[in-house]
Amino acid sequence: MDDKHLYTMINGVSKNRHMNNAAALLLALWLVVSGCQLTGLSLPPTAISPISVPPTPIPFTPTPTLVVVSLPFIRQSATQVSPTPLVISTASSAPTVAILPVETPTLPPAPQITLLFTGVIVPARCVQSAIDTRGDANYVYDEVRGFISDADLAVGTLNTTLSDLSTHTGCIETYVLVSDSRSASAAASAGFDVMSVATNHIKNCAGASCGDNYNRAFLDTLDNLRANNILPVGAGMNLADAMQPVVVVVQGIRFGFVSLGMVEPMAFAGQDSPGIAELTDENLRAAIEAAKQVSDVVIAMPHWGPEDTSDPNSYQLHFAQVAVEAGADVVVGNHTHVVQAIQQLNGIDVFYGLGNFVFDQTWDLAHQQGVILLLHFNGTDYTGYDLVPTHVDGDGTVHIAGPDEEAEVLQRIEDASEKLR
Repeated sequence: MDDKHLYTMINGVSKNRHMNNAAALLLALWLVVSGCQLTGLSLPPTAISPISVPPTPIPFTPTPTLVVVSLPFIRQSATQVSPTPLVISTASSAPTVAILPVETPTLPPAPQITLLFTGVIVPARCVQSAIDTRGDANYVYDEVRGFISDADLAVGTLNTTLSDLSTHTGCIETYVLVSDSRSASAAASAGFDVMSVATNHIKNCAGASCGDNYNRAFLDTLDNLRANNILPVGAGMNLADAMQPVVVVVQGIRFGFVSLGMVEPMAFAGQDSPGIAELTDENLRAAIEAAKQVSDVVIAMPHWGPEDTSDPNSYQLHFAQVAVEAGADVVVGNHTHVVQAIQQLNGIDVFYGLGNFVFDQTWDLAHQQGVILLLHFNGTDYTGYDLVPTHVDGDGTVHIAGPDEEAEVLQRIEDASEKLR
């Protein structure tokens, strides 16, 4: 291109009103880069700044074209070694113990226990006379010895004194009931373990046994029983002593006995004088509560009620209720010399009277009859009772009643019991 044409082209551009300064500047730059010499070119001073072109061109490296390619996104993770996990435990550092299956131990069955109770035992008057004649008292129990000794625990009710200092009365009618130590030995030989002595004749005496302010025969009785391993209950050197329960452990079960009497005030213990525990509401509750503290089963043995009738009186009914409410598990009463009713109060069996077991009251058949009471327990649980009717001769020999007499005795108890239902 010659200068003229270049000049004309530039002038034409500059004269064109529609071309702005930016376009002119670009054109000039292109010419310079192309190696064209611009001579006589006049540009507006504000159109373009001078450009310094380096003498040696800088090699040009084209920028590669960016091509977007859509491919599946796959990340291959590098093989890593898993760190050892950190285990934090709150357990103790004791070594691991292998737990092997263990058979559940079978608990032994509860013991089956039978307690035996009898009616009143009075080896006095004609019975004592027969003992004196024979020189031995063991014959009294010969026919019932098996029943007594087979029981796990045998309990009697003694209503006479046992002192070798007493003058024997002989076979006469008297209210002085005394016997001697041979009867204590015979009772032990038969199998008795406990003897209720809270009875109305337990302070009787005759002759020398009335010494010690009429207490000698009473004290000898307690000593003779204990000497033969029979535990007296219901009497002591004072009221507090007489109120103490007697506890006997049978096959691991603690049986607690309390006995209180109401018939003869002369026999009552005082605060500082010997005798029996008086049967009152307060004393009965206190005695049963004391027994509950040291016993698994509590048996109350009141000496109460009128003689010669199978129907309990109001006093007996009242004290039975008190005993049950106080926590007695069974109530076994005596004194009446004939069998009496059986009643259940709040699920507790009350035996009001078991009749005569050993006595000489042959003037009436009902007074020669009684029952052996067998109480059955499964451990501490009372499970029921059996009655074994008995008959006693005038010399004190006790027999198991025959079928007809057995039915008569049981019917008498049933008739009296029916009145209380």
